[in-house]
Amino acid sequence: MEQERERKRKLQTVDVVIPVYRPGKKFGRLLRMLARQTHPAGKVIVVNTEERYWDKERFSKWGKGLKLEVHHIRKQEFDHGGTRRQAVSYSQADVFVCLTDDAVPANPHLLQRLMEGFGQRGPKGELPAMVYARQLADKDCKIGERYARHFNYPPKSRVKTAADLPKLGIKTYFGSNVCCAYDREIYDRLGGFGYPAIFNEDMVFAGRAVQAGYGVVYQAEAKVVHSHNFSCLQQFRRNFDLAVSQADHPEVFGGLPSEGEGIRLVKKTAAYLARSGHLLQLPDLVVKSGFKYLGYRLGKAYWHLPKRAVLWCTMNRNYWSIGEGGSMEGLKALWERQGIKDDDNDASDSADFGIRGNHDADYAQNPQGKAAD
Repeated sequence: MEQERERKRKLQTVDVVIPVYRPGKKFGRLLRMLARQTHPAGKVIVVNTEERYWDKERFSKWGKGLKLEVHHIRKQEFDHGGTRRQAVSYSQADVFVCLTDDAVPANPHLLQRLMEGFGQRGPKGELPAMVYARQLADKDCKIGERYARHFNYPPKSRVKTAADLPKLGIKTYFGSNVCCAYDREIYDRLGGFGYPAIFNEDMVFAGRAVQAGYGVVYQAEAKVVHSHNFSCLQQFRRNFDLAVSQADHPEVFGGLPSEGEGIRLVKKTAAYLARSGHLLQLPDLVVKSGFKYLGYRLGKAYWHLPKRAVLWCTMNRNYWSIGEGGSMEGLKALWERQGIKDDDNDASDSADFGIRGNHDADYAQNPQGKAAD
């Protein structure tokens, strides 16, 4: 009981961290809603990509009442994991909340509800490492994507732990940095967000947290408005990068295929469209689902593709950059995993470098792309 009281006492302060790129009106609404929170943020830490896109006067006005702290980086320095790590390093709060610059709090109680999520426990008393919010569809969201939001973010909260893996599979690790709060002490203990990260740094962290005996809380009462109407090609590239992240982390995702969950979403969405009288949306669903699946399958075997193909498939070309000005150096990391010496590959010849190269034997012995111990 004493430990529980101490736990609740500790988790009082909260900062918000937001990576931004060419922020617009949604970011303005986000700042105005943060200023109205019933549980106020200590600091709002912004890491802005390209200083020329930052309108200091306008955003200072929108963020009136907030302690806004802004740091600027170059576009080639952005990384999904590394940039968030950088932002977190500026915080001393008990809890930090990751937001994207287009996720608008639905009401003034977002931070309060997220903080309340840390009071929940798993079936064996597991402490939450992270609490993620429900995402509501925006007004312009198409009907299929609106249903997908409901599928992934239902109205009922829950705590997910290792005990859920047999039933939920990979969805046990589901969480989203669109809006997610982290216990800073546990975050540091687990090593924080991995980097470089092409995408999916939130689920990689969630997987490690669950494996370490912590819980992942879905807090349905914490709500943000966030949705997209992606094109087929955008869906393809997004799923390609998602699959690359899974292929690069077999220690987290190995043995937990996600295709089944995707198929279930397609079936349920199709049934909903038919039931609600939107039959004309079914061809769009089928085509986009095909693009998603193709992107995912190619991403799972990305090392088997020429670099030119990888650069066409990805939505995050900077991850694969190499040489001066390329901070992610994804290909260097790849070469290290494949046992290729960096000085054997001149950056000027990298456009013709086949990612699989001459390592078919390594691939056959190690199909998940994991470096040999």
